[in-house]
This record gives sequence, C-alpha cells and structure tokens, in this order.
Amino acid sequence: MPAAGRKRGRRRVVTIVLAVLVLFPIAGVLVVAVVPPPPTILMLRQALRGEGLDYRWRGLNRISSNLVDAAIAAEDARFCSHHGFDMDAIQKALDHNAEGGRIRGGSTISQQTAKNVFLWPGRDWVRKGLEAGYTVLIETVWSKRRIMEVYLNVVEWAPGVYGAQAAARHWFGKDAEDLTPREAARLAAILPAPRRYQAAAPGPYVRRRAARIQAAMGTVRGQGLDACVVGRRG
Repeated sequence: MPAAGRKRGRRRVVTIVLAVLVLFPIAGVLVVAVVPPPPTILMLRQALRGEGLDYRWRGLNRISSNLVDAAIAAEDARFCSHHGFDMDAIQKALDHNAEGGRIRGGSTISQQTAKNVFLWPGRDWVRKGLEAGYTVLIETVWSKRRIMEVYLNVVEWAPGVYGAQAAARHWFGKDAEDLTPREAARLAAILPAPRRYQAAAPGPYVRRRAARIQAAMGTVRGQGLDACVVGRRG
C-alpha cells in the first residue's frame, strides 16, 4: 500500500477512535436521561466482595420531599443555582485542607451523581477529569430534577444498600415516600461515611449532625432552595 494510503488509513482509525471516545459518554448520558441506570461500578465491585446488592429504583414522586431537602441541606445548598460546580464550596474546601486536619471535599450533588453513575471510586486525576466532563454533560442534558432523582437512587447508604428506597427499608422499615423530616435528616447525616455510621440508632455525632441538617431543611424550604426539584411552595 502506498505511503499516502497508509496515512489516510491511520487518520481514519484515529478519527473513529476519537469519535467513539466522544460519543460514548454522550450516549450514556442520553440513555440515563430517560431510563434508570444499571448497577454502577461501585455496586458491582462491592457485590463481588460479598456485600450484596440492594438497589431499588424509585421515581422522585415516590421519594419523600423531606429527603430532597435533607440532601440539599447536607450536601449542596446551591444545587438549584449552580451549573454543576460550586466554586465557593471548592475554595472553602481547599482553604480548609491547606490548614491540615481531616480532608474535606467540595463536590456538588451533580459531581457526585456523575461519579457514582458513570465512573469508578477513587481520587486520581484521570477520574476527576472525567467526572468534570460528565458533570458538564448531565447539567446540559438532564434537568435538575433528574439529577436529584438519579442521585437519590444510586447513592450508598449502608454496605450493599443503594438508593432511597433500599435505605428507607434497611434503616426504618418503611418506603422512601414515607420518610419523616427526622428520618431524612438522619439518612443525610450518614452520607459522608455510610459504612461507619448508622441512621436508625445513631451515635452522638450523627444525632448532632442530623439535628443541624433538620434545622437547615427549614431554610431550604423557606428560601426555595429546592424549587428546581419540588417546585415553588405556598
């Protein structure tokens, strides 16, 4: 084959590879915009380790708005106003971490959703870069309501327990739509370390954190910080 033909062939292969790399994430985001995501990499990895896999999808209309408010209060107060990245929270986390002590993250609910659904656990720079890309994609393609719906369905709330419905059954023996403000606050309180803390019979740390979250839920409702998910109240 002439050299010019070989070069064209290589360019064609490179073009195809690049197209796949670009289109694959877009296709995944478009699919999950309308159907529940399959079990995630984290779910499958932990199941293979013997932790089980309790993952029960529930539409947002079957999840208590108390849990929406608790998640916003605990994880991302600016969820309805940012476009995937909360620069103030990121800067505060950087300043805190520079002072030493326990590492604090600045990830939004959108970033956590992108990571949980499409990527693997870890803190390497490759994954963080892909997380940023997927965050932009889901903020562009999905509504805020869909982002919250997916987040509440895939987040881990105990070893082998994923999503609001499984968590509500596991910790309180009830459906996600029946969660009280106190129960929702306790679920949100254990999110930093769901393998370490318990929502049903919490220790002092979780009780204090849950009380702060429950108080902040009033602010979320009163100031309409959840309006992009549950609509305007009153």
